[in-house]
Amino acid sequence: MTTNESFQPLLVHLLELRDRLIRALLVFLAGFALSFFFSSQLYDFLVAPLAAVVPSGKLITIGVVSPFFLQMKIAALAGFLITLPHTLYQLWAFVAPGLYAHEKRLVVPLIASSTLLFFVGMAFAYFFVFGVVFGFMAKVVPASMQWLPDSGEYLDFAMGMFISFGMTFETPVAVVVLVRMGIVSLEKLISIRSYVIVGAFVVAAVVTPPDVLSQLLLAIPLWVLYEVGLLAARWTPPTVSA
Repeated sequence: MTTNESFQPLLVHLLELRDRLIRALLVFLAGFALSFFFSSQLYDFLVAPLAAVVPSGKLITIGVVSPFFLQMKIAALAGFLITLPHTLYQLWAFVAPGLYAHEKRLVVPLIASSTLLFFVGMAFAYFFVFGVVFGFMAKVVPASMQWLPDSGEYLDFAMGMFISFGMTFETPVAVVVLVRMGIVSLEKLISIRSYVIVGAFVVAAVVTPPDVLSQLLLAIPLWVLYEVGLLAARWTPPTVSA
């Protein structure tokens, strides 16, 4: 095979990758534009757990153009989330031709479950964790202190928590993949359970705010989800490559 002949398939794959990325980007931009139209409502929804316990009922922002850029970031986050299924589909469509039949059967359920679990993790953080953490913070503020949370700082905190809990809720999928692909045996994963529990608390200490409550609210679900993954892995024997 000549150099030119070997270069042609690579060029075709690169062109397809470009097309897939452009499609994903265009859909994201449409989702971003739609989200920005509702950015004020999205802001109110996003800050509601904290605003509910702040004495003034409002968060502050001190930058001249901060309100605009803050809503841009919120719209970008919302646009990414609502177009995530399409983005994952473009990724799947690009890699599917190079997969074995048994791998193709595995990928679609994994993409669907991963997306769902990520959203569930975010919802858990927003509807449960935020309320508990902010309620606790409001109670420990001294009477002589004026608590004025900043909108930009809160958004960074919220995004970090969303990512942390979203990734945490992917644990069952990771366990199933490891067992299904034959990378690690189920028996081995069960035997290292104690190390996983310790690791869960270490991870929680690193990615959450430096308070025990937040760490427990991440570490305990991580441990529970690992156990869920072990249960699910019992029904998914290792796959033998075709």
